Amino acid sequence: MALLPATTLFAQTFDFDLTKPQPIYNDQQGYGYDVLPAPDKKKPGEPFYFSVKVPDGNYKVRVVIGGKKNGNTTVRAEGRRLLMDNILTPKAKDTQTFEFSVNKRSPLIEEGKKVKIKEREKGYLAWDDRLTLEFNGPMPAVKSIHVEPADVPTIYLCGNSTVVDQNHEPWASWGQMITRWFGPEVAISNHAESGLTARTFIGSFRLDKILSTLKKGDYVFVEFGHNDEKEKKPGDGAWYHYQYQLKIFIDQVRSKGADIVFCTPTQRRQFEKDGKSIRNTHGDFPAAMKMVAEKENVPLIDLNKMTTELYLAVGPEESKHMLVHYPAEMYGRKLEDNTHFNPFGAYEVAKCVVMGMKQLNLPIVQYLRKDWQDFDPNHPDNWQEFRWAPSRIVENAKPDGN
Repeated sequence: MALLPATTLFAQTFDFDLTKPQPIYNDQQGYGYDVLPAPDKKKPGEPFYFSVKVPDGNYKVRVVIGGKKNGNTTVRAEGRRLLMDNILTPKAKDTQTFEFSVNKRSPLIEEGKKVKIKEREKGYLAWDDRLTLEFNGPMPAVKSIHVEPADVPTIYLCGNSTVVDQNHEPWASWGQMITRWFGPEVAISNHAESGLTARTFIGSFRLDKILSTLKKGDYVFVEFGHNDEKEKKPGDGAWYHYQYQLKIFIDQVRSKGADIVFCTPTQRRQFEKDGKSIRNTHGDFPAAMKMVAEKENVPLIDLNKMTTELYLAVGPEESKHMLVHYPAEMYGRKLEDNTHFNPFGAYEVAKCVVMGMKQLNLPIVQYLRKDWQDFDPNHPDNWQEFRWAPSRIVENAKPDGN
């Protein structure tokens, strides 16, 4: 049976036939092409976005890919969360169907209370009133989209610029790449933001936002340290305020019957002069997190150790290809950032997190996609073989924090 251009089957369930004309998004209509102009049949190969207005929550999305000769499609959601990449449909009639779950949220917590988002976040796709899908790649080919509410476990992410859904190229973080490896049985809700500490994350009501929907069977992953190191008020430091804030996360999450997992802060690319070792820029913070984890019986993924292994495995020069190091002609000015990942580096770190989940025997690993292959940070992938379709949303300003 042919799909109508847009049909609401029942409350908050939608079907869209993209082989037929669709409107440009507006709030009254509540669906349509968004962010970029609608795809032009005379110019195949251009990326496009499609949005549908829905309340906060988890949604199962089913996309049918194909319908164009030599189709090559990448699917992302909201703030460049990778869901499926480089889907090949080499013949005009070839199609593939993929399902995944997407978490949609807004700043509203309850009447009179909202998350204190930063000025730069106000333009993020992750904080608006719609679920947005990005279709990219050398030749994006999409036949249809189905969206319906999903009652699935949620993995909530808390952290800073190394975790956040980076909205702009060429910046990226592991939180927006780990979505690639999970099937529709689980949704990932990334509440991290650049420049935050454990204390400012709580102070901006982001933990309250999580707690407003957190339930038994959900997980909360916590990675802080990069910016906490710079707090200089009385009592600040690894062994008091940092540990105190981590204990708040533990108690609040467990009060909802959910599970909490710690991740030590990702390493900065700071090689010693011999090029064979990495300088410790995090001081006592990884050890302080480990101490709290051991005392409170919190599962811990040692990302600090794993990212150190990543850099050492390829050396001082090759490791630049994991971070935002680009010549001036690419993004308007020379970029040399030893903290923030590019898409390839974020992809590799996300694999480290998944391996950490497996090593901890977390039940959620049962939801990994069938194409997942175990990863060793001492033997990372070849950056030259990594294929990423850049979004058209670009910024050369460094994210908050370092």
